[in-house]
Amino acid sequence: MEHSTTQLAEHNKRRLIFFDGDCNLCQYAVQFVIQRDQKGRFCYASLQSEIANKLLSDSGQVPLELSTFILWEEGRIFYRSTAALRVAKGLPALWPLLYAFIIVPIFIRDGIYNWIAANRYQWWGKSASCLIPKPEWKNRFPETLEALNTRV
Repeated sequence: MEHSTTQLAEHNKRRLIFFDGDCNLCQYAVQFVIQRDQKGRFCYASLQSEIANKLLSDSGQVPLELSTFILWEEGRIFYRSTAALRVAKGLPALWPLLYAFIIVPIFIRDGIYNWIAANRYQWWGKSASCLIPKPEWKNRFPETLEALNTRV
């Protein structure tokens, strides 16, 4: 199914976190964000999902690899440590203070990120299945582009 420019423009208003659905650390991180994101600013999709494949390919991007944390924010795509810091910036309380680390050169931030990503299965394990959201979280995990557009 083809999606119109209008439909893709609607996605530009959303914040969507793409994560490795098989990674326990990634699933813990998503649960951490959900529990603090009381206003529902973020949606979530695994990098293995159809919506990730469609949305990223429609934007001319492809998922680099499953170890890449991606944030789609208002039509822009952020990767790795920059994505994580931008997510922290969107959380309440003191979490936005972490965004100050954006001044650290990206090669250092992403170097640390890549080291953790390379060891994440060894340290936190690998899940046999993707995160299954609780019923109250279901609307934050759109399965189609239409669902993303209709999310309140």
